[in-house]
Amino acid sequence: KFEFNPKDGIDNPALSLAEDMDGEGMGEPRFYLLSKGSAETFGFCLHEELGCRGHIIRQVELGGLAQRRGLQDGDRLLQVNGHFVDHMDHHRVVQKIKASGNQVLLAVLDGDSYEAAKALGRDLSQMLPADIRPRLCHIMRDKSGFGFSVSGPEGVKGTFQLSVRQNGPAERAGVPPGSWLLELNGASVRSYSHTQLARKLKQSGSKVTLLVASSAVEEFYRLRGLRVTAALADTSWLPFKVRELHMVKGPAGYGFLLKEDDCSSGAIGQFLWDVDAGLPAEQAGMKEGDRLLAVNGESIEGLDHQQTVLRIRAHDDQVTLLVIDPAGDEFYQSVGFGDPAWSHP
Repeated sequence: KFEFNPKDGIDNPALSLAEDMDGEGMGEPRFYLLSKGSAETFGFCLHEELGCRGHIIRQVELGGLAQRRGLQDGDRLLQVNGHFVDHMDHHRVVQKIKASGNQVLLAVLDGDSYEAAKALGRDLSQMLPADIRPRLCHIMRDKSGFGFSVSGPEGVKGTFQLSVRQNGPAERAGVPPGSWLLELNGASVRSYSHTQLARKLKQSGSKVTLLVASSAVEEFYRLRGLRVTAALADTSWLPFKVRELHMVKGPAGYGFLLKEDDCSSGAIGQFLWDVDAGLPAEQAGMKEGDRLLAVNGESIEGLDHQQTVLRIRAHDDQVTLLVIDPAGDEFYQSVGFGDPAWSHP
């Protein structure tokens, strides 16, 4: 018969690993989905502090969004929209949050557990689920259809699982077999019956955009009472990509004009026009009508025209711009993605 000897337990590495300051075991990462109005803030600041490791949650506003959701002063930020950020430059992490627009999914660990994990040499990324992002997939119909079929419990609205045909359009567009359908062409399917969904698919014509989640991802959000939206999606399967243009100024300048205009969403945007043949902008791949998203790795969301021009001129002889073409821009707006800048790795 086994009897526990407290003396043996003191040096038992399995026990000491599980213990922390409170003796209740190291804390688990916590996940918060923050959704704000365009005039609101998320209600916290992110600090980098001398003598402290990590990106630290500070100045949590009393009664603000972050506090209402459960963020606490001293929490360390591990993940932004499914991207592990603990190892990233602090400024870049702040930019990722800003570029996320009005909605952001954060994973944090309390300060004591963070320091304990670091002291033990633990890989913090291993404390987090491998992939918590739904997927946006743009499917072009072939002669036999979109390459997936839909099933769901009879009489239940909004619950649709996808069977994917091997080597068909859906599989090529990145739809995982057995995934759950969340949105169709930017609209939630939660209120759709099977008949309504079939009608909407038919009305889509030759192309359709689906927001889908694997069973593991769907369960992750459901267990935490969080709603999955396109703003959190993995966009790597989409045919629409943001482009990074690195330019070194020539004797005649960069060779483009920046103009302010309305975006398809109604917001104000900065657009690139009058791209001169043979000059650095054209050589870097700039196209007429591209919309500017970021300058030297920093999102320009919230900047006016003059501030954007100053940001471009900040480095005398070179600049890196993140841009998207009009078709891609319109697509992202139509599916409710917001600013595609943060999807850039």
